[in-house]
Amino acid sequence: MAVYVSNIVIEQGFTFETSFQLEDTRTNYFLDLSGYDVDSQIRKSYYSKNYVSFASSISNPELGIISIALDSNQTSLLKPGRYVYDVKVISEGRKYKAVEGAALVRAGVTT
Repeated sequence: MAVYVSNIVIEQGFTFETSFQLEDTRTNYFLDLSGYDVDSQIRKSYYSKNYVSFASSISNPELGIISIALDSNQTSLLKPGRYVYDVKVISEGRKYKAVEGAALVRAGVTT
């Protein structure tokens, strides 16, 4: 499984939601994620012990769509700056990195 790279922007203090559609690189069709689980975290760096978990789900398994989200309380606790994140999919105990990238947390003005 190839790793999809996608950089994201998170507005501090606001709800964040995004989704990714995965493709099977062998067939160039959508990757069927039926029976898979998903997990995703954001950290200040790859070596940080502290992290925030995204609410992660496979919103449409047949079309390979994964969704991740943070609520406004979670984003308000993130300090503005650059972070890293990834999304892992799990099938029959095997773990694969599906998506990774940089996350920019931008400070909010309106509370």
